[in-house]
Amino acid sequence: MIKFEVDEPKRLLVIRYRGVVEAEETEKGLEQIRNGLAKLQSGFRLLADLTELESMDMACAPFIEKAMDLCNQKGASMVVRVIPDPHRDIGMQIMSVFHYGGEVKILTCETLAQAEELLRG
Repeated sequence: MIKFEVDEPKRLLVIRYRGVVEAEETEKGLEQIRNGLAKLQSGFRLLADLTELESMDMACAPFIEKAMDLCNQKGASMVVRVIPDPHRDIGMQIMSVFHYGGEVKILTCETLAQAEELLRG
């Protein structure tokens, strides 16, 4: 399951991955990401929360890369990821190198509380 949220006053796009995530979900989610990005201005931040992720199909990678490209093109200024278990990093660190510009600040946290603190600052 993937849940998308947009907090316009905080200039924040939130993507939460829960349970078992399949490629079809990530592909369909691209439209929701486009809709969310349409509500945000350049300089927005992205929170990718993998706290409740159990597993993700490797076939999701091309759609996650496309989502990264969309966020980069729209002008993301910061990406904060919550990855409580390093084994849950499904390659996002490596993909980020190729899909975000050098000016995008990318941070990884173990808890949602840590991420929220970074986003407040």
